[in-house]
Amino acid sequence: MIPQSPLGTFVLCGQSLRQHLAKSCRQQIRAASSAVSPVELRYDKIVPPDGNETDRPLVILHGLFGTRRNFGSLTKAFAKDLGRPVYTLDLRNHGMSPHAEPHTYPAMAADVLHFFQTHKLSNISLLGHSMGGKVAMTVALDPDLPRELLAHLIIEDIAPARRALSSKFQGYIEAMKKIEANAVRTRQEADRVLKPYEQDPMIRAFLLMNLEYSTAHQQRSLKFGVPVGLLGDSIPEIGDFPWSPGERTFDGPTLFIKGKKSKYINRNNIDTVKSFFPSMIFEELDTGHMVHPERCVLIPDASGLLLLTDDWYRPNEFKALVTNFIQSN
Repeated sequence: MIPQSPLGTFVLCGQSLRQHLAKSCRQQIRAASSAVSPVELRYDKIVPPDGNETDRPLVILHGLFGTRRNFGSLTKAFAKDLGRPVYTLDLRNHGMSPHAEPHTYPAMAADVLHFFQTHKLSNISLLGHSMGGKVAMTVALDPDLPRELLAHLIIEDIAPARRALSSKFQGYIEAMKKIEANAVRTRQEADRVLKPYEQDPMIRAFLLMNLEYSTAHQQRSLKFGVPVGLLGDSIPEIGDFPWSPGERTFDGPTLFIKGKKSKYINRNNIDTVKSFFPSMIFEELDTGHMVHPERCVLIPDASGLLLLTDDWYRPNEFKALVTNFIQSN
């Protein structure tokens, strides 16, 4: 009989210890986040012709660096086709919502649940893209969630997996810090600073939508409406997820929509998706990570810089998938 290697035993114990410490750390984060006071989220609301503002609403959560306006004209199309109110929220540290620590999924989920309670919403269809999708899943998996609160869960191109974000995101943070530190005064200058970090003009335009003029100095300079440093420090948490497979499940109607050219949902994490959401339906569209845009409209401003317009998003296959899913479940 071959004796067990002491080194092998040590490695196994080390792995077990690391898993235990990681689980303990996530439990502490959940506990700490639940103790944090929720912030009041800014929102837009579209009410259907019958005036219904609270029953069976569709609530939409944007992704990292996004805002409540990222779904554009789709919100009006959803309200018209579904005959339900549509709410789009600015998550904490985004858009016009307050800047607050921590930027974790339990804290963001607590904000959303507080919004539901404050606005007396019920039978909610909750749709989230990317970071907003992980927030939506965290809401659905909350152990204290009333069963009647969520009628549908719709997740756009993200899995409930723990995965470090691409190094590109830290590059975006670095570029945004440079733009603020250099007191850049035009969007064209800002675009030049950002270009070495991101070649795609659509993504640059998306990031620069967060720019606004500072009134703190006589010579007005541009700054970002998001807390750049806080979000940069929170990149590890944004790649994380508060629950492990087997800890929680949501059995309600759930739709996952994947971009065919995106790797955020893949063969390595699809079983994890099913373990959390056993009733899930899976659909795929021929897109990248930004599934909901049908096309991007880039219009040059006076300086020649390409700007995203409010018509960036148009009703499309994505709208049909979401509407049909809600109406048939």
